[in-house]
This record gives sequence, C-alpha cells and structure tokens, in this order.
Amino acid sequence: MALQFTTSYLADSIALFHYYKQLAERGMAQIDDEQLSAVLDGEMNSIAVIVKHMAGNMRSRWTDFLTSDGEKPDRNRDSEFEEPPATREAVYALWEEGWQCLFSALAPLSDADLNRTITIRGEPHSVMQAINRQVAHYAYHCGQIVLLAKHFNAAEWKSLSVPRKQSGEFNRRVLAGEASQR
Repeated sequence: MALQFTTSYLADSIALFHYYKQLAERGMAQIDDEQLSAVLDGEMNSIAVIVKHMAGNMRSRWTDFLTSDGEKPDRNRDSEFEEPPATREAVYALWEEGWQCLFSALAPLSDADLNRTITIRGEPHSVMQAINRQVAHYAYHCGQIVLLAKHFNAAEWKSLSVPRKQSGEFNRRVLAGEASQR
C-alpha cells in the first residue's frame, strides 16, 4: 500500500484498515482450504476462527456505531471461537460482511465527529478512541492470520513486505520511486 500524506485522522485510519485487510487476504490466498481451519495446538485458533471472531466483533462494533453500544446484546462472543466456517467461501463471506460494516460506518464520518462520544460495553469512548481500539485489535488478528499462513505455507511463502536479505534492493527501488514504503 502506498503511503499517502494526509492530515486527516479518518483518512489515515481508513487507509490502515484497508492495509491490514489486504495483508491478511494476501496471506490467506497463499494457503489451501484445509489450512484455513488448521490449528497448531488445542489452545490456538485457526485462521477461520480468527476471521469468524473478527467478523462478529466488526458487526457488533460498527453497526449503528454512533447510536448504540458497540457490544450488541445479541452477540455471543464465545461462539465465535467454536466451529469455524466450513468452506473458504463461508470464511470469505464473513470476512467481507465484517469489513463492510466497518467501512460503511466510517464513510459518512468527518473529522468533526472524532470528539463525539460512543459506548463500548457501557464505557464511554470518543470516536477517535474507538477507532484506535479497533485498529489495534484488527492489526493484532491480521498479524495472527499472516503468521499462521506463513507457517502453513513455509517454503512456498511469498513475502508480503520486504523479502529476507533483499532490503538493500528494496531501499534502492524506494529511492528510485519504484516501490512503496508501506
């Protein structure tokens, strides 16, 4: 993702959400269907379960973002960590539904909305705090997805950033204007 200069907190936050979404998608694209539901041990979550959790969180946090508590009464968080979606299509459908909730909630906002108060689990947050909270949460889980995908694809893994032992070439390309820095 090319870094674009901005002084808009919202524009930068939306760009970060898109970046992490793409990063996880590029990782998931490198593994097979079985690996989406594979776990490293009994205490770990699979990529499919992480996606299910993220989608549940996004639906809860971003639906009626400015007008209702970010923890919806019909959300069953514990169930998000059980029974992963059965197919790649089901995983991707949840993934897209979750992100659609987020982007639809952020699209109409302006920087003037950042000081508004919303609630999450009954606790007041500024809109900016709520966005920061979710950027951190989703970056954490997207990192888990990438780590698992890289583990499962090992020798066939195609780097999502600067490949090992190629930072000199990458820096040369950046300075020549041929590559993005982000």
